[in-house]
Amino acid sequence: MVSKPVEGLSEEAITVVDSRVAKKSMIGTSVGNAVEWFDFGIYSFLAVTMGKVFFPEVNPSFQLIYAFATFAVAFIARPLGGLFFGMMGDRIGRKKVLAFTLILMAAATLSIGLIPSYASIGITAQVLLLVARLVQGFSTGGEYAGAMTYIAETTPDKKRTFMASGLEVGTLVGFIAGAALVTTLTFILGTDTMVAWGWRIPFIIAAPLGLIGFYLRNHLEETPAFEAMNELIEDGKERTSLAEIFSGHWRALLICTGIVIFYNVMVYTVLTYMPSYLSEDLGYGEQTGLLLLILVMIAMIPLIMAMGYWSDKIGRNRILTGALIATIVLSIPAFMLVRSGNIVGAFFGLFILGALLSAFQGSLPATLPSLFFTRVRYGALAITYNTSTSLFGGTTPLVVAWLVAMTGNKMVPAYYLMGICAFGLVIVTLFVKETAGRSLRGSAPVVEHPREAKEVLKHPRKAFWWVEELRKGKGDKVDKKLVTGIFDKN
Repeated sequence: MVSKPVEGLSEEAITVVDSRVAKKSMIGTSVGNAVEWFDFGIYSFLAVTMGKVFFPEVNPSFQLIYAFATFAVAFIARPLGGLFFGMMGDRIGRKKVLAFTLILMAAATLSIGLIPSYASIGITAQVLLLVARLVQGFSTGGEYAGAMTYIAETTPDKKRTFMASGLEVGTLVGFIAGAALVTTLTFILGTDTMVAWGWRIPFIIAAPLGLIGFYLRNHLEETPAFEAMNELIEDGKERTSLAEIFSGHWRALLICTGIVIFYNVMVYTVLTYMPSYLSEDLGYGEQTGLLLLILVMIAMIPLIMAMGYWSDKIGRNRILTGALIATIVLSIPAFMLVRSGNIVGAFFGLFILGALLSAFQGSLPATLPSLFFTRVRYGALAITYNTSTSLFGGTTPLVVAWLVAMTGNKMVPAYYLMGICAFGLVIVTLFVKETAGRSLRGSAPVVEHPREAKEVLKHPRKAFWWVEELRKGKGDKVDKKLVTGIFDKN
């Protein structure tokens, strides 16, 4: 049971973040995320070509499925990467781990570009591709959860969702750059040359981009929340453990898992599966499919920022609930437009799906870190996010492509989205607490100006709302001890 230490706090109990530092953190993390997802995404944009290069002995109708199977294999390593880097991030800091994951991803991506083709070394080429994809997945396991954690812990409470949405803008910029590069190369070199050697270029470019991202991340500051927690933990004796995460935070783990399922199915359906769906299932050219997706992703950037802004104003849950209902209602009309055979119709169908995804991307990067207490945030988020993504997100292109091939029904992706979003609606409505504008669990309120601290302390119980959760038994005994330590200092 936590004592009642919220009365009579001084302004020192409130964290004041310089707005310039917060913006620098957002930009540095988002640029690094863009590089990471450029590296990870180019494989999906080259899926048809990669199938021809590495699986030429397979029936052409199944080459895409084999290529997506290799794409999905990377997700096997993501939970392991999440466990390793997440636990490390809660021990040594968010900044160091994020810098390392970026270098690891760049090295793995570069290695793919250097692998000899199947025609040169046979099945060894497939094995090397598999290993490189596993390393990519291992790196990504620590990347996105760490980036969400970092931005959440370095931004003011009132602007957290808007600034965290910049992370998804970085993701889109990475995808757009990857898709644009593949489209341009295919147009200039032609399909035959791309299969011969042109496919290597995007992977080789990863090396210099990785160095740029590493430089930016290495010059970021550690998060105030982690530093404050570090001051209260003596000699690392009370660092988080895997057993404590599962025993003390199991409810938050389950909620996070449910959210990530519908989120990632949407992400990987729209951004990863659709280019191949357009070219292989609907007969659009590869360049046409990628170009349509590039235009939609560009249009999504301001929508994501707008959804982040309004999530801070009216609440994240309202935005999420509206987007989930809209996805259930509009998935079939959107896919009917995509299948219309008309380029304009296909664009508007994709745009509807992109706009719905924008609502998720604008609100969830701030929602997910807020589910956990500071001491376990990186590790718990990395474990749940990557496990859910591996089981339901990364397998989405493979599962949907297989279902379309088996049933012959090209509306399967729409039905898949509808079912997953119905599940998501239950999760958000019944189990997700609204935390927009509030402090993170286990952390002091964060403001931009000292004068705001005085206003916050007029209502200390509201400012430290999460103390009530500890009184009700949520969190673990060390969380309660750390909370008492925060208040004892004041």
